[in-house]
Amino acid sequence: MATMQDIADKLGVSRGTVSKALSGAPDISETLQKNILETAVELGYTKLRRPRGTERKLCILAANIDYKEPHQFGHDIILGFRQAAEPAGYTVEIIAATEELQKSTPYDIFMLRNAYHGAFVLGFSLTEPWMEDFHTSHTPTVLYDNYIPANPAIAYVGVDNDEGMALAVSHLRGLGHENIGYLGGAPGSHIMQARCSGFFAALSQDGSTPDPACAGTSYYVTECIETHLPRLLAMGVTGIICSHDLIANAAMVRCQQDGLHVPRDISIIGFDDLPICAHTSPPLTTIRQDQIQLGKSGYYALESLQEQIPIGILLLHAQLILRGSTAEATPRIPCDVL
Repeated sequence: MATMQDIADKLGVSRGTVSKALSGAPDISETLQKNILETAVELGYTKLRRPRGTERKLCILAANIDYKEPHQFGHDIILGFRQAAEPAGYTVEIIAATEELQKSTPYDIFMLRNAYHGAFVLGFSLTEPWMEDFHTSHTPTVLYDNYIPANPAIAYVGVDNDEGMALAVSHLRGLGHENIGYLGGAPGSHIMQARCSGFFAALSQDGSTPDPACAGTSYYVTECIETHLPRLLAMGVTGIICSHDLIANAAMVRCQQDGLHVPRDISIIGFDDLPICAHTSPPLTTIRQDQIQLGKSGYYALESLQEQIPIGILLLHAQLILRGSTAEATPRIPCDVL
């Protein structure tokens, strides 16, 4: 662990100057403070001097995720994190991790400058600027549904996507579905990659080699439905598993518009168990993520990292929620056979 004296020696300033800069003293110029913070990060210094009695702060960094309303997916994740962190004496601040913010300030410097002890990161795509910073960060950080290998300061929490996809495939197989398709978001995030690979792994459990054409992915829900759903139906699929509930609901609506009955003609399964799932027509069978427990797990993992316990991955069990969008298979003849 680097010390303030190490920083002072590298920059040729006094230890007292370094101490004042790290504590945000107003008589240190902005340029010098920036140099000291950057050098602190470079050398792996992570502890700020905090006056006795000051608050302990954690932050939730949110990007590409809705969380302000109770029906939105991120709401209960944040609630669960706060339910665990605040009774332990932490103040939790929610920060919109905009691209502008990420490009303007390196991650560790942002955390040092704002005196955050650690962060819980939600909704980051693989192209977010700070995703690269996480590979070398020294700040205790927990990523929801993202994975950074070989950094003991970074942990990943989420649901077991392989288990979730295996539950979905097994349910459809048990109903007699042999031709199963997949609709998902494009692989611009770790979670979309994990769910797609989990789907193919589940199909392969009987030793067969799945046809790559049985899956379709797109960045936009409408594009996915318009481009890939007709193709899968033309292949004669009788069951479709979706990477998230919004695609599943859109697929049900499109099938019904095209004269298909759900689930008599086509069974559809979602993933996440958003509040909307109980109110779709028919109610959607899906894989549940317990958002409250995911949020609490995020805090527990972050607490461990702060105690220098290098947790790598913490996965919750997936749960299959049975509703009305799945039923026994009715064989469908592929269009190219007609």
